[in-house]
Amino acid sequence: MASNVLVRPAHGGDPAVIGSIQARAWGLAYASLLPAPALAALNPEELTPVWREAVLRPPSPKHGVFVAVSDDLVIGFAAVAPSDDKDATEGVGALGVLAVDPGHQREGHGSRLLAAAVDHLRGHGLTSMTVWVPEADEPRATFFASAGMVADGARRSFAGADGATVTEARYSADIAESAGG
Repeated sequence: MASNVLVRPAHGGDPAVIGSIQARAWGLAYASLLPAPALAALNPEELTPVWREAVLRPPSPKHGVFVAVSDDLVIGFAAVAPSDDKDATEGVGALGVLAVDPGHQREGHGSRLLAAAVDHLRGHGLTSMTVWVPEADEPRATFFASAGMVADGARRSFAGADGATVTEARYSADIAESAGG
């Protein structure tokens, strides 16, 4: 484990590495779930401008992008926002993405990123958080369940260009601070 490990808000120098991490992590995690055209679109050149916009011009203070850093190297990221689910109330936040570079997984970075995401949402008055997980992604489902999130019964499906369908389950958790903490 590195001696200098932290999570911080993303800044202007981070979008390219965030795009690279997302391409590698999702390419590995979803190789068997996503159709080839979707996997081909997961490249840093396509992802970097999206992350640059999210980092430099978030739509509201409730939106946030955080990076995990190990010895000054960005090795993971998470993004949060108010939920845009049709059944969401004003107090619901969403974890849009959480990814750790494959070479740095299982070192606690995902847990630190999740904690930063929760802290950010709490700090902006949100009291619950959701995340969508592909039903076939057992490692991700296990990670969120181990963090106290539960499948709440909501499902959504996306059809790919080749006719393949990816179905996601929504996990949720109450993140309101208790009276003692």
